[in-house]
Amino acid sequence: MFPGFGTLLNVVTVLVGATLGVLLGHRLPQRTRDVVTDALGLVTLLIAAFAAFAVRDRALIAAVGDSAPILIILTSLVLCGVLGSLLRLETRLEGLGHVLQRRLSAGSDSAERRRFVEGFVSASLVFCVGPLTVLGSISDGLGRGSDQLALKAALDGFAAIAFATSFGWGVAASALAVLVIQGGLTLVGAAAGEFLSEAQISALTATGGLLLVGVALRLLRIKQLPVGDLLPALVAAPLVTAVVVWVR
Repeated sequence: MFPGFGTLLNVVTVLVGATLGVLLGHRLPQRTRDVVTDALGLVTLLIAAFAAFAVRDRALIAAVGDSAPILIILTSLVLCGVLGSLLRLETRLEGLGHVLQRRLSAGSDSAERRRFVEGFVSASLVFCVGPLTVLGSISDGLGRGSDQLALKAALDGFAAIAFATSFGWGVAASALAVLVIQGGLTLVGAAAGEFLSEAQISALTATGGLLLVGVALRLLRIKQLPVGDLLPALVAAPLVTAVVVWVR
């Protein structure tokens, strides 16, 4: 397959899954849709736990020491949290959702608008935050095939069905975020080659896992963490790891 095929496949599965979810969601009571969202939140929490455990990967510990991995992730999240909040990344992401909602759902009331934006933001974060997004896109760009993104596309398709039963067409709009982010990372992979060590991948994986915990808390309506403000940590974690390895 050609580079970028995995991303296009992912976009299609999100759109198909969201359409099926919307059609099914209208036939389900609100209580049932809430249960579906809660179930998705719990599964997201489980996936996040496995990803965050990468903080104990042998390659990362061997490269930076036994106590440094947690400090690397802490530094990445705190520094990028400050930067993201100053840049108002979460607000800008929600603003993009409002723009799309006005174009795609003209005439909706405020409740429908909020539902659209929440669906767009939550689905975009779930579909675009995580090591599989980065590693799969880079592998695709390197010409190694799109197997990882094909797996992610299948998972996202089922997740889109679950999301759309509760949030509607906002989930379909998240396909745009998938196209932009994964397509951009595919180009990075094609241009940069293999630039991440195994230790850096582990740091990125653990950081992405913690961000997914924040997404899960949002889905479970426990706390609306500004996960969007923390997204730059996915870039910072490998960079901080490289600095620690160099200093050490």
